[in-house]
Amino acid sequence: MMKRVQFPRLGETCWFEQLENGLPIYVVSKPDFEKSYAFFATSYGGMDTRYRLDGQWLETPAGVAHYLEHKMFDTPDGNALMELSANGASPNAFTGAHITGYYFSCTRHFSSNLRTLLSFVSVPWFTAESVAKEQGIIGQEIQMVEDNPDWRIFHDLLEGLYHTNPIRVSVAGSVESISHITADTLYNCHKAFYHPGNMVLCVAGDVDPEQVAAIARMVLPNDWREPPVKDHGPAEDMQVERARITERMEVAAPQFLVGFKHEAHPDGEENLRLQLLGDMAGDLLCGTSSSLYQQLYEQGLIKNFGVTYEDYPEAAFMALGGESPDPEQVAQAVLDEGERIRREGIPEERFQRCKKACYGSRIRALNSFEHCCIRLAEGQFKGYHYYSFPELYDSITCADVTDFLGRLIVPGRMSMSQILPK
Repeated sequence: MMKRVQFPRLGETCWFEQLENGLPIYVVSKPDFEKSYAFFATSYGGMDTRYRLDGQWLETPAGVAHYLEHKMFDTPDGNALMELSANGASPNAFTGAHITGYYFSCTRHFSSNLRTLLSFVSVPWFTAESVAKEQGIIGQEIQMVEDNPDWRIFHDLLEGLYHTNPIRVSVAGSVESISHITADTLYNCHKAFYHPGNMVLCVAGDVDPEQVAAIARMVLPNDWREPPVKDHGPAEDMQVERARITERMEVAAPQFLVGFKHEAHPDGEENLRLQLLGDMAGDLLCGTSSSLYQQLYEQGLIKNFGVTYEDYPEAAFMALGGESPDPEQVAQAVLDEGERIRREGIPEERFQRCKKACYGSRIRALNSFEHCCIRLAEGQFKGYHYYSFPELYDSITCADVTDFLGRLIVPGRMSMSQILPK
């Protein structure tokens, strides 16, 4: 039976039920909207290359999760992507470092589209010929991505920050690594990760929550299994692997990313609280309304500049960068600002203004069905309900952000990747 949960501060209503097979279902009620959106995700991504199945540890080549996502649309009768499109849906999928998601949006035939989505994702169908054919397609995709400066600079930063954590390995793998993928590899990974107890279904729209649960019960297997055990290697210390990584490519101006390595987040609400804290810390350090940003911009040292805080299994970091004629000067200015904050603190008025802006940004994002469903899915896998973020904002103080930045923005935790013009 679906349970109705209301969030008065957000003006949202969310229905929830965990089926007998272990599948959590979230339905975000959006009355009077024509569009509906469904997101079916597994707690499995590019960094999950070592896992235990049937009592044995298995290691897979880099890129299997992404490869499997491509092949899941194949069915004995054709292609599920085409079937959904023919039925009025807009379908797609993505693979991240720690999650793979399949989704569609539509304005009609929601129930039949949901049945199709759950069916093809839960029932694999591969042949040796189709797996081999996909290697050429994904190989071309990998080569195109590797020629993208934005991708290269981000991947270089992860290699600089981390010693062994698989976050440093490309989600898509390499042309060499995917050459070792077979149909058996994909079937094993599907068996380990694509069962209801390791997945989540999130729906947003003017839909009947009980009908969503009924379709899931009808289509998905009834057996319950424990989520698989994953191994991401030994815990990382806070020293970086390499302080600098520099490459040369066909770019008009030097591009750079500076990263600061943070301790891994625990599961539960503290995970979400640290995400909120990290976002606020980035904005206060060098967001567009910060004094450091204005100083660097007026000096002509930054262009297309931004800051983000990222959280992954056993890994978290702050990254900032863009274009600059002198990336080293920008990096030093960031370190100096971190030292100034440790020494002088952050004015309470500025902190409150930043908190309101970050909170308002998350409220606005709830207008996106896609955002709601993906955030709810990530929260399920990390042990929190995403809609609890208003109360977590209440718990964050100016002293929390000051301490956060004081510990994070130090030379020993910093790595920088650069792409310079040839």
